Amino acid sequence: MSGGWSVAGRGARAGMIVGAAVAVAMGSNGVQAETWQQRLDALEAGAPTKLDLGTHQLAQDTETEEPITLNPVTVEGQGEDASGSVDGYVANESTTGSKTDTPIIENPQSISVISADRLDAQAAGSLAEALRYSAGVTAELFGMDQRGYGINIRGFSADESSFYRDGLQLKGSSFSAFLPLDLYGAERLEIMRGPASVLYGQNSPGGLINYVSKRPTAEPFHEVEASAGTFDRFEGKFDLSGPITDEGDLLYRVTGLARDSDTQVDFVNDDRYFIAPALTWAGEDTTLTLLANYQHDSAGWSIQFLPASGTVLDNPNGRIPRHTFTGEPDFDRYNLDQAAFGYLFEHRFNDVFTVRQNARVSYLDNDSDLVYGVGLIDDRTLARVGDVGKSQMLALAIDNQAEAKFETGPVDHTALFGVDYQRHRFSDYGAQFDIADLDIYDPDYGAELSNKQVYENSDTKQRQVGIYVQEQAKLFDKLVIVLGGRYDFARSEFEDHSDFGDFQSRTKDEAFTGRAGLVYLFDNGLSPYFSYSESFEPVLDTDADGNPFKPEEGRQYEVGIKYQPQGMNSFVMLSLFDLVKKNVLTPTPDPLDPPDSQVQTGEIRSRGVELEGVASFDFGLDLSLAYTFLDAEITKSNEPGEQGNEPGQTAMHMASLWADYTIPEGDFAGLGFGAGVRYIGPSYGDNFEDLDVPGYTLADAAIHYEWNSFKFALNGSNIFDKAYVASCFGETQCFYGERRTVLGTVTYRW
Repeated sequence: MSGGWSVAGRGARAGMIVGAAVAVAMGSNGVQAETWQQRLDALEAGAPTKLDLGTHQLAQDTETEEPITLNPVTVEGQGEDASGSVDGYVANESTTGSKTDTPIIENPQSISVISADRLDAQAAGSLAEALRYSAGVTAELFGMDQRGYGINIRGFSADESSFYRDGLQLKGSSFSAFLPLDLYGAERLEIMRGPASVLYGQNSPGGLINYVSKRPTAEPFHEVEASAGTFDRFEGKFDLSGPITDEGDLLYRVTGLARDSDTQVDFVNDDRYFIAPALTWAGEDTTLTLLANYQHDSAGWSIQFLPASGTVLDNPNGRIPRHTFTGEPDFDRYNLDQAAFGYLFEHRFNDVFTVRQNARVSYLDNDSDLVYGVGLIDDRTLARVGDVGKSQMLALAIDNQAEAKFETGPVDHTALFGVDYQRHRFSDYGAQFDIADLDIYDPDYGAELSNKQVYENSDTKQRQVGIYVQEQAKLFDKLVIVLGGRYDFARSEFEDHSDFGDFQSRTKDEAFTGRAGLVYLFDNGLSPYFSYSESFEPVLDTDADGNPFKPEEGRQYEVGIKYQPQGMNSFVMLSLFDLVKKNVLTPTPDPLDPPDSQVQTGEIRSRGVELEGVASFDFGLDLSLAYTFLDAEITKSNEPGEQGNEPGQTAMHMASLWADYTIPEGDFAGLGFGAGVRYIGPSYGDNFEDLDVPGYTLADAAIHYEWNSFKFALNGSNIFDKAYVASCFGETQCFYGERRTVLGTVTYRW
């Protein structure tokens, strides 16, 4: 049973009949129903709905033979937990778009939820793999990048500044980020497209990704899993949860895994340990959940900085093999430790007022060595440099919220007031070395590094205080109006003491951001919407005169329609958006300024259409589909030849379709098959439209079988082993995409 249900009425026997209706009503989707049949269809499909049963004669009393008449009875369903598990692919509620438990169909902005069931069905082992079938998202620009970088949303980078966990930001440093956080600890991933600063402060205008942690469950749950796959991959997982006390007010959960694996690149491994304990105390009106995690990655550099010649361009020596390693086996590692401890607190005073406080302390430590290519000297000789990178970060994030739900006549209000605080301190160290060239077609390793030069030795402190308000007003259960405003105070201090000299920068930024939107809820499940939203993101740099830059700013207009059909567990969303990023850094037009000086006169516009749909049918079929048309343009730039062009690494067309069918009954009950196809259109390798990167189409497949408490699965990604280049950044940095991978898994649940 999900959600909570209450019945108010008279008559014991009648109550039993109403109870039968309630039993039908478990797990609904939020639709309006006018007739009894429509209501029952909606309830059967799992839609949270409010049924005013009115006064009805339901039966005769067997003793008096008098008809039993009920007083007006109301059945209300709370629906799914907006941060909890999703049965299948279709989520009805999300907190990411509003910080309140709001149906997705009532939020005037594009929001998607990737459930744990979908992650499991597609065997998604990384954030990039999880986002492959999402509209508006390009997630593998660097191919097999174990650092997690290379994510764009609506044409704008959504890497370290756009990654959140349980609504609190996980910002990265110059050399590393929290992006590799293991997905086995996630209950769901939520994508909010477009500017989101009104709720979250400084952020990329493309959108954000919220990783929702697994939390303790009231029902006992136990799972162990073992898997093996290509590139000598071996992995074990466990997920245990349930009540600690007989009263059920104290719950626990502990999730963990261990992995030993190589990769498609010679000499590069991908090993990991992950543990995430959680504890929940649930009182009558108060809940407190403690969340912790530790993850250690011991890996190498799976991305190789390959030249365009031999990858996307012809080379007389042929195509560079995809397994080619351009570094040095004894000088290649990417070791990352990340840890966090936090809590989620909520207290409900009454039916109107609720307060929450979410807080987390996060720690990150990275140590890396690599040798990478910087371009061909001739058709086969690759020039290389050595590099050392080290990062440490300590971050604190606190979000305080006060929510009020009340009615004024025909208007239902959900008012939110919040104050959040973030503090980040990180240090970055980077040094380069000279090293001998490499014959990329016949590599011979063992070269020595020399002439160390420190190019970064920095310490950065960042603070942000934000005050925000939001009003969600619902008129006559039809028209939803969302208004929000926020004022931020951001402070940054940056010091760098490298071999190139000392540099200091201090910035104080203040910004107001807002959001406004409308949604109209038709009875047939259609909900057109319109919204306007803004973002800002500070820039840690100065102009030629030493003056700090202003924050980059984003603004977006979005219109669309969401559709949640009656009687079906499905959700379809079509959106059109016009998004502009201002104050973009561009080269100075003054020839007297120092080399590499920049000014903030650049601007990038992104317009597009997105279509996304998910469905989970009772007969065993799960579907997800997505299509994106993206028209991005550099509208202002001082760089000769850039203005008017499409930004590099931006595909105009993207499409995907995934289907998974499980036989529900009969001799083959429990046997299932999944198949998917993904298309990424061609792009440019720079902002000058000089280097063409071909598009590609990839196929994925799965077969699985559930028997008693066991589940057996075999997943394949890029099953035809298509060779493709995910992206290029100029002619010296091209990145192969993932080769065919096959993973077999055995899961036991009790």
